[in-house]
Amino acid sequence: MTATPGTRPAALDWSMGNCTIARAMGVLGERWTLVVLREVFNGVRRFEDMRKHAEIPRQVLTNRLATLVEAGVLRREPYREPGERSRHEYRLTEMGFDIYPILIAVADWGDRYLADPEGSPLTLTHRDCGAAVHLTLACEDGHELHSTREVAPRPGPGAHRR
Repeated sequence: MTATPGTRPAALDWSMGNCTIARAMGVLGERWTLVVLREVFNGVRRFEDMRKHAEIPRQVLTNRLATLVEAGVLRREPYREPGERSRHEYRLTEMGFDIYPILIAVADWGDRYLADPEGSPLTLTHRDCGAAVHLTLACEDGHELHSTREVAPRPGPGAHRR
């Protein structure tokens, strides 16, 4: 689907009305959403803890949590501290756990291009051996890709011609 200079890209022949990247960004595409997910993946599950730790404005956090619950990424689980009213913790659903590779990719990119001189404030490690975790690309046949230039976009089974 690549084009030579001066030619029309083949991608223009296909509709993007049902694009799953656009749909995913409808759920994930706002800065604070990934910050909320980072907190939950790091074990911070209560509203006030998230708000204070990530310095998220209260209304923004309320809205992001509601969006993630409505989309099925998080679920609310009630808890109650002695003498207080019932509140909710936010837990990842299976759909939510499947977002983790996205956060790993964003962290790898941020570490490479945006980290402070002393390095990243967070290291993701393998629980069993302690080695750093990074995202790698591989095809379904098990070939590891060493460059994103090895990936070719092609129309999928849900593609519709314009």
